[in-house]
Amino acid sequence: MAVAVRRHPKSKSPELQYFDIILFALIAIFLILRLRSVLGRKTGNEKQGPTDVFGRRTHEDAAGQNQKDGNAPSGEDNVYRLPDTSRNSETENQVSNPALTQIQLADRSFTQQDFLNGARMAFEMIVESFAKGDKETLKSLLSPEVYKNFATAIDDRASSDEHEETTLVGIKSAVIHDANVEGRTAYITIKFVSEEVSIVRNKAGDVISGDPNNVIEAEDLWTFARNMESSDPNWQLVATETPDDEN
Repeated sequence: MAVAVRRHPKSKSPELQYFDIILFALIAIFLILRLRSVLGRKTGNEKQGPTDVFGRRTHEDAAGQNQKDGNAPSGEDNVYRLPDTSRNSETENQVSNPALTQIQLADRSFTQQDFLNGARMAFEMIVESFAKGDKETLKSLLSPEVYKNFATAIDDRASSDEHEETTLVGIKSAVIHDANVEGRTAYITIKFVSEEVSIVRNKAGDVISGDPNNVIEAEDLWTFARNMESSDPNWQLVATETPDDEN
């Protein structure tokens, strides 16, 4: 009589078991890398909010912004001349470097270059928002007094028969012109040199003055202020003027 013999599967050697574990680990790592490439991940350099222009940024962010400033926007970016909101102060043209040192001592994260990068962004955002009549954005970037002047200019422009219109070509330079500290508030004035096309249109939209093909150089002095004891890193625009208005 034949006897059936049941064959038991051979157990794997320890070497083969370790090989399977390594193989499965490699497959898992491969799947994780594939998911990262498809879904992406946060790097800490995501785009900031619309009013966080003076927030702390990396040097790579600053370099990217400088490159952006060198690119001229399209001709459709029409803006209107900003109202003059000069701040008359007896201490406005006093100390410069000592004030910057005082600001840096109060805020260890403050650097002139980061501030200038933020000021460039603020300049572009404010000019663009003023052109669009975007009062909400302006309100978060301007002091109450300056906002009132800008809002009035926007309303007057809407009902005026003529208005000055400017196309911002680009910012050539932005340098610290003056700085001072009054109590807990720091003031820094930036001299902007920009290229623009300036014309005057009537209510029908026809050009009655200026040359739409002539790029001119304009200089502006903008003063930003910030309470140094505040946790908010942003500065507000408290005055705009031109060098010709200086005393």
